[in-house]
Amino acid sequence: MRILHILDHSLPLHSGYVFRTLAILREQRALGWQTLQLTTPRHGKAAAEIEDVDGWRFHRTPQHGTPALRVPGLGYLAEMRATARRIEELAKTFDADILHAHSPVLNALPALRAGRRLGIPVVYEVRALWEDAAVDHGTTTEGSLRYRATRALDTHVFRRAGHVTTICEGLRKEIAARGIPAERITVIPNAVDAREFRYGGTPDPALRTALGLDGATVIGFAGSFYAYEGLDLLLEAAALLVPRLRDLRVLLVGGGPQEQALKEQAKRLALDDRVVFTGRVPHADVQRYYDLIDVLAYPRHRMRLTDLVTPLKPLEAMAQGRMFVASDVGGHRELVRDGDTGFLFSAGDAHALAQAIERVLARKDDWPRVRERARRFVEAERTWALSVARYGSIYTGLLEGSGREHRLRASGV
Repeated sequence: MRILHILDHSLPLHSGYVFRTLAILREQRALGWQTLQLTTPRHGKAAAEIEDVDGWRFHRTPQHGTPALRVPGLGYLAEMRATARRIEELAKTFDADILHAHSPVLNALPALRAGRRLGIPVVYEVRALWEDAAVDHGTTTEGSLRYRATRALDTHVFRRAGHVTTICEGLRKEIAARGIPAERITVIPNAVDAREFRYGGTPDPALRTALGLDGATVIGFAGSFYAYEGLDLLLEAAALLVPRLRDLRVLLVGGGPQEQALKEQAKRLALDDRVVFTGRVPHADVQRYYDLIDVLAYPRHRMRLTDLVTPLKPLEAMAQGRMFVASDVGGHRELVRDGDTGFLFSAGDAHALAQAIERVLARKDDWPRVRERARRFVEAERTWALSVARYGSIYTGLLEGSGREHRLRASGV
């Protein structure tokens, strides 16, 4: 089986999108399938049209010419034309069986065009809806003309793709509500490779001292600082907790668009000496920072994006046996059993977050039980091997339905 993956971005960039992609590629190759990876112009400038990063080869899509990007739509059209050309070129040389386009819809539209011209089935994987991401990034507003247009484009692709996969039940229900038959939608849930995470790791004394965390109770977050993550709420909760937890420190590992605003907020709340911003750290070192944190916090704000989409972070925490609190947005409720594998609080409420943190800290006798149940949940239900195996029946069904059964025999499937 030969699968051409069309991606928004990849290594050397780091994001949840990239880590999911790498997990899919690893497991598909472990199943004996061949993969080829193409990124669109949205990845950004690359050193060459073929780039090797950390043992992975990525084909890039250069953006030729200088389209009038300030004219609405022209930049996107140029991106998609360039992507369609690269898909056709690579699909022919790679002899692809399946075109697997990962969101956003700007990747799926050129895949549909190439698939139609070459007679190759197309899978569209929805990791988030483009219109909701645009609202979160402030480039449009819900209900605006642009919002409705991007929503219509996604629906157009849902109807024309051979199969639609998505990462969670929230998104599956949204796609089905647009008239897509249930048998054409499959959830390939986010997961983890539990072997990559150290269960019950111990703090590095030198790193703890270097960050000024000796003797502290540490509440933390590791990831990208986007507005929807709710780190502003975490700082509000910390200010409420300080009078009762004099040794409290907040460790924020990473960076992103909200970093400066968070630093200014910490200063306004007189938390300058209690909030440690590490900046971005190498991915290989993140575990050392996790090991310093007593309770992780995932205080996502409630919005369509966070209600529909399940994140990776709570699963990573479960794999490590970490205590964590998470807001009760839909994406978290789909993953977390409150009081059993983690702890939920009312989204958007700093007092509720502060109380949840205090409650977890007061229940240390329960931590071994919660850790064990969380780890078992991940190992039994949320490994990448289990998730990625679900693609097999999808790909096979598409090849059989398109009259390309001979491709299955040639691939040894």
